[in-house]
Amino acid sequence: MQPEPVVSNIAHVIQMSVAPVFLLTGVGAILSVLINRLGRIVDRARVIEQHLADVASDGRALARLELTTLGRRMRLINWAISSCTISALLVCVVIALLFVGAFLHVNVSDVAALLFVFAMLALIGGLLGFLREIYLAIATARLGMR
Repeated sequence: MQPEPVVSNIAHVIQMSVAPVFLLTGVGAILSVLINRLGRIVDRARVIEQHLADVASDGRALARLELTTLGRRMRLINWAISSCTISALLVCVVIALLFVGAFLHVNVSDVAALLFVFAMLALIGGLLGFLREIYLAIATARLGMR
């Protein structure tokens, strides 16, 4: 009867995959924030574009400048979303790899560790893009108040 060792192996793999699953939850929350910010940026750009024809020539230059800044913010958020999504995908591959390794009785620890490091680097890149977008948004808001 071999079901006992197989069940304990699966239980061990599940225990090892709990931390990456919690990481997926955190990355999902970050993605939600990023997508909300992107939606607000797109909404603001649409409002400015709709009123661009109604604005006087001096106001049109300011509107175009704001559209340029919103475009930069959209690119930063898009990059952050892409990086965080890649991070989440890599974490999913790590979890799947752990299970495949357990079922096939193959040592996948080196590959899993390497993929996890890449996942963390992608997450760091996404968070840096998010931070840069926030700095740009704050700088734009301060310039608008002056």
